[in-house]
Order: sequence, then structure tokens, then C-alpha cells
Amino acid sequence: MAQTKHAGPVPAEQIGRSILVVRAQRVILDSELARIYGVETRILNQAVKRNAERFPNDFRFQPTTAETAASRSQSVSLKRGRGQNIKFLPYAFTEHGAIMAATILNSPRAVGMSIYVVRAFMQLRELISSNKDLARRLDQLEARIEKKLVTHDDAIAAMFSAIRQLMNPPSPKRRPIGFTANLDEN
Repeated sequence: MAQTKHAGPVPAEQIGRSILVVRAQRVILDSELARIYGVETRILNQAVKRNAERFPNDFRFQPTTAETAASRSQSVSLKRGRGQNIKFLPYAFTEHGAIMAATILNSPRAVGMSIYVVRAFMQLRELISSNKDLARRLDQLEARIEKKLVTHDDAIAAMFSAIRQLMNPPSPKRRPIGFTANLDEN
């Protein structure tokens, strides 16, 4: 197997940046997975084809042209020269497919890097679940504040009403001047 030159393990954070969401699944494209495992992309794909029974559709699939175009950066320019540009649609490996790829490559680097791949997927999963928890808490807080705001709005309206009444006091009752027969009024 031809190995590409790569020094040391790739941190989980860097692997995490290689994880994309395609068809509502978190995946790593074959070229990134090959780089992480220290092999050429063609070597990885050949090993996968030789062991196709280990890769059902939920482990590996080929994205459509539109999905592939959406996953590529728009600012990247193509390299000049023969063999430098992508000619075929890549394969997308799910978390389980990436682990299975490490087992069929059977190289020490692939086995060692599979740990980092698993950690990257776990960190992403934790981040997503913490975001869901944060969204739930935010909704609860918003509901409580909304409830308090209604109460506060009523209290503020009552205060304004009281202030207006104090600003416009009713005119005092005046007793008529002169003699009146009604002695009950003061």
C-alpha cells in the first residue's frame, strides 16, 4: 500500500472540520478519510471495493453532483496538470463506515487514526446535543419572561393610570354661596 507523507496524528478538532452533513448524515469524504489514514484515495476506494460486503448503504454512499458541489468551497481554484482535479464523484463515509475503512486498511496509522475519527464524531454529537439542550432551555426562559412581561405590563399600565389620576384631580365640591335649606351637605 502506498502511504502518503503525514507527520503525527491529526487532532480530533481538525478531523471535526472535515465532517460534512450530507442527506442529514454526518460524513467524511473519501479524499479526507484517505488523508487522515495516510493513504491515497484510490487505495482506500480499492480496498473498500474489495470488501464491499462490509459497507452497506448506511456506512458509505456516493453523493449526487449537486450534493458534491454544495460541499466544495466556492473560492477554490482548480489545479493545473494531469490528475490534479476531481474527475469522479467522491464517496461519503459515515462514522461507522470510517471505522470499517480503518479495519480493512489494516495499517498501524489507520488503526491509530480511527480513534481520533471516533472522537471527532463524538465531539460533534455532543455539540449538537448541547445545542438542542440550550435551545430547550432558551424556550423555557422565553416562556417565563413572556409570562412575567404580561404581569409587568399590567402593573405598568395600572401605575400610569394612577399617575394620570393624580395629575388631573377632580375639582373639589363647592358649597353654594348664600343660604341653602340643605344642611346635610358639608
